[in-house]
Parts: sequence; structure tokens; C-alpha cells
Amino acid sequence: MSKFGKLYSITTAGESHCNSVTCTIDGCPAGLSLVESDIQVQLSRRRPGQSKLSTPRNEKDQVEILSGTENGLTLGTPITLRVRNEDQRPHDYSETDIYPRPSHADLTYIEKYGIKASSGGGRSSARETIGRVCGGSVAEKILKEIYGVEIVAFVSAVGNVSLTRDPADPDYINLLNTVTREQVDSVLPIRCPNVAAADKMAELVQKCKDAQDSIGGVVTCVIRNVPIGLGEPVFDKFEALLAHAMLSIPATKGFEVGSGFAGTKMHGSEHNDPFYFDEETKRLRTKTNYSGGIQGGITNGENIYFNVGFKPPATISQQQPTASYDGVDGVLAARGRHDPNVVPRAVPIVEAMAALVLLDTVLIQAARESVQSKLQKIAKK
Repeated sequence: MSKFGKLYSITTAGESHCNSVTCTIDGCPAGLSLVESDIQVQLSRRRPGQSKLSTPRNEKDQVEILSGTENGLTLGTPITLRVRNEDQRPHDYSETDIYPRPSHADLTYIEKYGIKASSGGGRSSARETIGRVCGGSVAEKILKEIYGVEIVAFVSAVGNVSLTRDPADPDYINLLNTVTREQVDSVLPIRCPNVAAADKMAELVQKCKDAQDSIGGVVTCVIRNVPIGLGEPVFDKFEALLAHAMLSIPATKGFEVGSGFAGTKMHGSEHNDPFYFDEETKRLRTKTNYSGGIQGGITNGENIYFNVGFKPPATISQQQPTASYDGVDGVLAARGRHDPNVVPRAVPIVEAMAALVLLDTVLIQAARESVQSKLQKIAKK
């Protein structure tokens, strides 16, 4: 399926080297002020060709709003957004008609559909994430205007170069509480808010690029000012929805929320988050946040933070042993343009998917609360 979400949903379309990629948003409330520049900011952070450490594919990724708005306001009807593919080079992928690329989706697509896109990765290409960023940008605008929600992602690891991600570390807690997108983007091309670590990460990526190789990494994301009560107790736990969203992003291989796997090494007496009454907000809060802002599958109002692991990009220019589709051994050296490391460009994609999950659950909870309120009024009569 190319649809994500329930009450606020996106449907995306388009292959890596077709005419354009699109996103249709359904369920966006009427009356939202929306113009192309509201979406373009995040698309420009995702676009290729941002630095010498990313793919040299030159795409402006300019978004067009085709429907669903009038005089700069949403109408409540489906919003269709389009981004044209301008720098297409389908001839770069002619070898994939003979050989499936190792660890890519060429073979699995043919096995599933009996056919695959003749150029690039088709729908398995990161080009499809344009639609996610479009839909997520609109969702985030709603969340920020109504709830003051802040969603900030950053690169926390490239290969074996990593920031501390210990939720007991005061510096890490302070980073999650204060980091801004401006800080993240001030350390380009890596988008790691720690300058010393970012320099080491950039050096590692450059070495891999020079060796015609690639390297993986981790994106950490924090969501602040989260409404309480989002998510469902069983199958649609908030962390389960986040995991679904994040692991649907191309090249992802891992997801952890709150203390994550580090929590498996702790005792309950260490890991439990004690409650206290906050006089400023007039509600119960937690002194620590190993839970990552989610308890029993439901948001508790604390910061939500999580990590997403990205594998090394599968498309590399080194010669690799493989076999043709008819079983003859051969060697393949891919010619397509590719990123030696995807995490800097994945930052806005992670933010977009977080916004999609958050707005959808906000709308679901708002519908529940509206009905509950009406029932309570009836019961009082």
C-alpha cells in the first residue's frame, strides 16, 4: 500500500525516474493557512545535491499545490502536491536489467510483481520519501499552531562515531530538551549538533565515498509539547505506530524508543519513572523519562524520543559479485548516483513521519473526547 494514516492520511505515488512524484493528503482540516513555502522548507532539507557528501543528482524539488486550497486556505478537501523529477538519468541503470543489485530491491520486486521499474529503485528509491515530507510538513504546521508541538531530529551516529544516547546522562537530556533545527542545520553537511562529533562523522563518510563504499548511521528524534492521551492500549500503542512509520522509511533497520535496548540491562528500581506534582503545569509529571514519554502505549505528556537505525546504502560503485536473473555468475558495478551515507538527508523524513503519526492520533483522540463530552452531558440531564 502507498497510503499511511487513518483520519489524516497520505497517499504517495511516483518512481525514482518518472515524470514526477505526488502526495495526496486526505483529512486535513479546513481553514489552515497553507502555501508552497510552508512545505518547501523541509523538502529543501531532504533534497539531493546538498553537499559533496551526498548524491550529486541535481533536483530542486520544488513543490506545487494542485488542489485542496483556495486563497491560501485549505478547503477540507483532498490536497494534491506534486514535485517534478528534472534530473533523470534512466540509462544509468541498464545493468540492472541483467543483474539484481546486491541488497537492493530489484529481485524482490520482480518476484512480487513480475516486473520492476527499468530505472533506479522505482518505489524502493528514497525518491518516494518526497511524498512523506510533503504530508508531514502540513501535519506539523497544524500541530505547531494548535499545540505548540516541536519535532527535532538529528544525526547521532555515523558508523562507529556516536554521540552518547544515555537517558541518564544530563548532557543528553539537556540536548533533547533544547536542541533546535537551526542548531542541527548549522552543522552541515552531517546535521549532528555536536561539532566535534560531526567533523569525525564527515571524515568517515568522505573516506567511504573515496573508497566507493557506503556507511550506516542513526537518527535521533525528540517530540516536545506532546498532548497527553494519544495512542491505544493494545495494538495501536503510540510506540508501535511510531515503529511502523519509521521502519517504513527506506534503508531503516532498527527502532528504539526511550531507554530502548539499554533498558534491558537495568533493574526496575532504576528504570521506573517516579511521579511528582508540577506546580507550574498543575499535573503529574515524571522525574526521569526512561519511558520515552509513552506508558501503556499512551503518551504521558513528557518528551517522546527515539532512535532510527539506517543501513549503509546498498548502491555502491565498487565491483560486487552477483548473479544474473537467469542464474549466471557475474560482476556488477552500479553507475547510478547515490549517497555514501543517508542519515543527514533522512532527518526531515524522520520528522515528517513523526508528525504524521502524531496528528493522526490527535484527531482520533479528539473524536473520542468529543463523543465522550456529549455522552457526559446527556448523563447529567
